[in-house]
Amino acid sequence: MTDPRRKLPQVDRLVGELDHLGLPRPVVVDAVRRVVDAQRRRARRTKQVPSEDELIAVCRDELIRTHRSVLRPVITATGVLLHTYLGRAPLSHGAFDAVATVARGYSNLEFDLTGGRRGDRFVHVEPMLAALTGAEAALVVNNNAAAVLLVCAALASGKEVVISRGELIEIGGSFRIPDVLAQSGALLREVGTTNRTHVRDYERAVSENTAFILKVHPSNYRVVGFTASPSTEALGKLGVPVVYDIGSGLFGRTIADEPTIDGALAAGASLVCFSGDKLFGGPQAGIVVGRADLVAALRTHPLLRALRPDKMQLAALGATVESYLRDAGDIPVARMLDAGSGEIAGRARKVIRGIDDASLVDGESMTGGGSVPGEGIATTLIAIPDAKLAERLRDGDPPIIVRVEKGRVLIDLRTVDPRDDKIVASALANR
Repeated sequence: MTDPRRKLPQVDRLVGELDHLGLPRPVVVDAVRRVVDAQRRRARRTKQVPSEDELIAVCRDELIRTHRSVLRPVITATGVLLHTYLGRAPLSHGAFDAVATVARGYSNLEFDLTGGRRGDRFVHVEPMLAALTGAEAALVVNNNAAAVLLVCAALASGKEVVISRGELIEIGGSFRIPDVLAQSGALLREVGTTNRTHVRDYERAVSENTAFILKVHPSNYRVVGFTASPSTEALGKLGVPVVYDIGSGLFGRTIADEPTIDGALAAGASLVCFSGDKLFGGPQAGIVVGRADLVAALRTHPLLRALRPDKMQLAALGATVESYLRDAGDIPVARMLDAGSGEIAGRARKVIRGIDDASLVDGESMTGGGSVPGEGIATTLIAIPDAKLAERLRDGDPPIIVRVEKGRVLIDLRTVDPRDDKIVASALANR
């Protein structure tokens, strides 16, 4: 009998039929080969092969799926300011321009223009960070998990780190504080209970082998009721350094009980660690500010080489810090936090003009990114009674990401750049 697999068209023929998609030829060839190989294996069992048109359609779907997985911009109308899945904080115009400037050519990343010799990549941002926060010194690595790991490795390898059992947290991606301590070579010394830890618990645990007390803000959950946790000021009186991982990087404003960078330093924390791309409103980065002698120990640790930021992170972070020093006027996260429900409602009314099935309802935005859990921000939502609309909006160019609740699509313009309101309006009108 004739092998049905012989009826499968040549790869080159199928590739030629897909040229109109405008994708790089190696990408098309790879996708076609995967599809043809899969059909060949299937034909062994079924003794049947699809028609050429059917095969082209399968290849086209595979290429579209592959292309959609490429990193690309989206519009988020979810109302979650720091959505981890969607890249957390958007950059300010100044930060974006700074990245473009250093990325398009060479830069003085590690070159001293005054002396004409090798320089230090960290000098471009860290003096400004110290000036902004009031810290003696600062250090930047590639994310906050790296910052905590470096602090533990440089200051506590072979020594004890004292931490409350209520702060042995796990955040997204199964990042666990006990695992970080183990990787760094530090010895974990747990004190207190999951809901109540007192100064006396720390005091009994501190010994000659204690490197520091680690205080960790439980960013993505909240324990309420019968609870107790010592203040940073109280821990600072126990005679050992206090390292405070505040997570979100809130600065210059108050949101519920979220700790702030400047507040933690003023309360006596020896080092404060935080993320650059959460409430601080900059690029992905791990930032450590605090005592100069402790930061100096981090600078000389071999692990720093593996954790250092690149030129684009430093450019974006430098521009973000400069924005704060100039009063933070163009940081998108700050703008979103400050936008009132009335302002959002005014924009929403313009977006749904002429759309009969759209209405405005009261709702809440969320900070997200493991920040301020359980605290919403009053907002106005666009509601459309068509849950399937969410998929059609994701298929658009650019994709628009929305919330779906109780069979309705909910659109929160708080997280949409006002310049993109017209794109959202057009997508809704032409759905």
